[in-house]
Amino acid sequence: MKHTEIRRLEEAARNARINVLKLANAAGANGAHIASSLSPVDIYTALFQKVMRFTTGNPHDPDRDRFVLSKGHGALGYYAAMYEAGMISKEELLSFEVNGGGFPGQPSRNIDYAIEYSGGSLGLGLSFCNGLALSKDCKGRGYRIYALLGDGEQDEGIVWESAMFAGYHKLSAVTAVIDNNHMQLDGFTKDILSFDAAGMWAACGWEVIECDGHDPQSLCDAFGGRGSDRPCAIIAHTTKGKGVSFIENAREWHHGRLSDKQLAEALAEMGAGGADDGC
Repeated sequence: MKHTEIRRLEEAARNARINVLKLANAAGANGAHIASSLSPVDIYTALFQKVMRFTTGNPHDPDRDRFVLSKGHGALGYYAAMYEAGMISKEELLSFEVNGGGFPGQPSRNIDYAIEYSGGSLGLGLSFCNGLALSKDCKGRGYRIYALLGDGEQDEGIVWESAMFAGYHKLSAVTAVIDNNHMQLDGFTKDILSFDAAGMWAACGWEVIECDGHDPQSLCDAFGGRGSDRPCAIIAHTTKGKGVSFIENAREWHHGRLSDKQLAEALAEMGAGGADDGC
């Protein structure tokens, strides 16, 4: 990619992170999955602004690429990146966690908003993707399916049942992206259930690519680098809570409340304050 394109993606991700912080603060007593939303922002940005094929304003296009947020608690970052890509309006973004709104703390399927899947129960997104892939083949469509999973989510047995199914049936339209931030609710994944993720995906018949999950060029190279008739697992190495020092790699920020003082500190660390920063 050209340097200007990389800078554009970096700026979009920065704005999305600023909006994650502002909306987490506005959520008040409801709290938000802040750290879990900050780590995959660059992945969302690369997908929505560079990789996926869809037409903004036409979410019902039968040939659109599909995105499935399997780690539903990353929804706030998802919404913020959708806004940066022009997929939802500012008013819709600002309705995060508003009663009766379409943008709750875990995504609720609504194709009008380009939301393909209802998240919440971890592990189910990949099996949903398999269904989309089978439907695509039955209908002769050419779309691709992208799923985002958490690395802690890989502890769920249904992930590997789905992985085996997709590998065996060579569902090459499916790409699973692992937000490999090395943490989950209870702490660091290495201390809870450590395993060779790349080896597991490969053993299930998947092509495996690893990349820097915060670098636009590395991400786009990974998405464009697949070269087989197998499904693809992209292990994107990330930092939980990316962008805010007191949130990064801190277990207590998996879900929490962000005070006005903490918001000011976080925004100052990001150098936010310009008219174009965030919403």
